[in-house]
Amino acid sequence: MRIKAFLLFLFLFSISLYSQGYAQGYGDQRPRLGVLRFTNHTSAGWWDGSVGTDLQDMLIAELAATNSFRVLERKELDAVIMEQDLGASGRVNPHTRSKLGKITGAKYLVAATVSAFEQNTSGGGGGISFGGFSVGGRQDKAYMAVDLKVIDVETGEIYDARTVEATSKSSGISVGVHRGGFGGHLNEYQNTPVGKAIRACIMEIVDYLQCSLIEGKNSPCMDEYYQKERNRREKTKGSINLD
Repeated sequence: MRIKAFLLFLFLFSISLYSQGYAQGYGDQRPRLGVLRFTNHTSAGWWDGSVGTDLQDMLIAELAATNSFRVLERKELDAVIMEQDLGASGRVNPHTRSKLGKITGAKYLVAATVSAFEQNTSGGGGGISFGGFSVGGRQDKAYMAVDLKVIDVETGEIYDARTVEATSKSSGISVGVHRGGFGGHLNEYQNTPVGKAIRACIMEIVDYLQCSLIEGKNSPCMDEYYQKERNRREKTKGSINLD
């Protein structure tokens, strides 16, 4: 009888430890991501000092909305540290203070660089022009490419790299439902070909990370991205004049 009671105690104790560990995040196996500020290698007129942060916020919002990743907020880390330091000072109720050593570390850092941007206007006049874009009579088209890198924090190695592309026209339909809005300087481009190309690139990055980090590099969903990469390379080679 005592043996049964002891075994029951061990069983309940094990369940309790597991539950506590899961509550603390040890049981959550979703990839832990930190998103870096976007950088720019183009002469795009819509880029200014705050756009890199705006794009970072957009990607964070899209990644978090999928619920496939544990997205870690690094921009507000200083405020978190200050709150923890205040708790450790003894001036906060010990039952409500934040504990030190509980900040979750990232497994991967996502870095993105806008590597190509083109904007063309075609067609005749007769339309109404506002803010550099025309309604009626002309058609605007925007193309953007983003070089994506996934960096393993433990080793510092590039775990994955990919170039994503998007093209959008003024007469095109919306690229899809999104969770994060355009903020800051980008807000004025939200319903333009530029804004649609930006949003399409953000969504393509999220879809690719779900395939690469969740499904795995050898999963069937990667076939589509391998084909896209082959097409991109062939297109690039075809545009190079070696004469």
